Amino acid sequence: MKKETPTLETIVSLAKRRGFIYPSSEIYGGFPGVYDFGPYGTELAGNIRRAWWKAMVQEEANIVGLDSAIFTSPKVWEASGHVSGFSDPLVECKACNTRSRADHLLEGIGVFADEKMSIEEINALFDINRKGLTCPNCDKKDFTEVRRFNLLVQSNLGNFANDWTKEPTYLRGETCQGIYINFKNVLDTVRVKIPFGIAQIGKAFRNEIAPRQYIFRKREFEQMEMQMFVRPDEEMTTYEAWREKRWKFYLDLGFSPENLQWHEHENLVFYAKAAWDIEYRFPFGFKELEGVHARGDYDLTQHQKHSGTELSYLDEATSTKFVPHVVETSVGVDRLFLAVLTEFYDEDELGGEKRSVLRLPANLAPIKAAVFPLLKNKPELVAKAEEVFSLLKKHVMCEFDDNGNIGKRYRRQDEIGTPFCVTIDFDTLGETPELADTVTLRHRDTGEQERLPIAEVIERIRAASVY
Repeated sequence: MKKETPTLETIVSLAKRRGFIYPSSEIYGGFPGVYDFGPYGTELAGNIRRAWWKAMVQEEANIVGLDSAIFTSPKVWEASGHVSGFSDPLVECKACNTRSRADHLLEGIGVFADEKMSIEEINALFDINRKGLTCPNCDKKDFTEVRRFNLLVQSNLGNFANDWTKEPTYLRGETCQGIYINFKNVLDTVRVKIPFGIAQIGKAFRNEIAPRQYIFRKREFEQMEMQMFVRPDEEMTTYEAWREKRWKFYLDLGFSPENLQWHEHENLVFYAKAAWDIEYRFPFGFKELEGVHARGDYDLTQHQKHSGTELSYLDEATSTKFVPHVVETSVGVDRLFLAVLTEFYDEDELGGEKRSVLRLPANLAPIKAAVFPLLKNKPELVAKAEEVFSLLKKHVMCEFDDNGNIGKRYRRQDEIGTPFCVTIDFDTLGETPELADTVTLRHRDTGEQERLPIAEVIERIRAASVY
């Protein structure tokens, strides 16, 4: 039986209630398009990063890691085309001054504006459909003309004159530019040869006009990107191989194939040879999760041209020189986080009671096991539970919980996705001699319990939690 996709309201409620995600600056009324990871969200996001890094770097022989700076020379963004062309179509309501993305308003009535349309083309499309468009804030139909709005976030870093019009510095709009400008450094200092890749996880910033759909579209977000540098004649074979690898990554995480699909970009940018997105069935429908793109030699060529630094590669075997072509994979931590919550959230009935449960794989679960004393008012039980907890936490993230009855503790751990619960009772203390130093191990998904020695329980939980 197919599991229903939870509503966005259900996911938002769970994430806030259980300490996964908080609205940023909430005590001051919040700040649009920005969110904070809570204690469990921090652990889950960390596990997502580790799973990606393991698949992308640890298990690949020819990919190395990088952590480039958020701030770069403004010339980087001029060379990449972001200063002149990194923009969204902005329209403003004349009645209430609410700013919206024109393409999102059009999408709401089933009209799709391609991201590579000129501003004149978008205005023409908008004008044709004006009568059917309403302001999301006041429901009026009186809009300005559509104009381009640059998404780069400016900073006055190093600007002592406080004049933002003079060589503004930018918070990076994407992480891949840090990879391109370090291509030569990696080539010169690390034992790599074409083909090789550079992977990076890092923050990026975009001045989104109208952030929406919770953490799907944020102003401050985190990208996990890999740029594979290849010979020109090997670009497309490499590209197809990485399409297969990236699809398999999600299946290996435990995603259902029916919640994933490929989407081909219909109108490619001039330098790209191919661009496909892996889309996920979010609560608001299928949307982009990860992009896999064949970018040609545009990126390195642009930086070579603007910097004056040669970024070509000499193939010693053939004595040929060329600017490497790039195959890119890119997924947002935040989007994958939302997909994980959506994919593994479930509601069922256990022991005659309805429950909400996150059926997270053990390697993704923020807490691998919770340790309970059967009763909190029995010092001997609490002391033994604390002893087991101390042993277990040396190996995995775990939690000590003695608040409420056992049933409530189970339900709380089910909602945060904890795969195992360990209960210390009087038999553990030797009330039944043959059961001394054994505990009850409870399994989240089934609710089944088994009696096992403490050492075996620790090893089983540790083994199940390996990335």
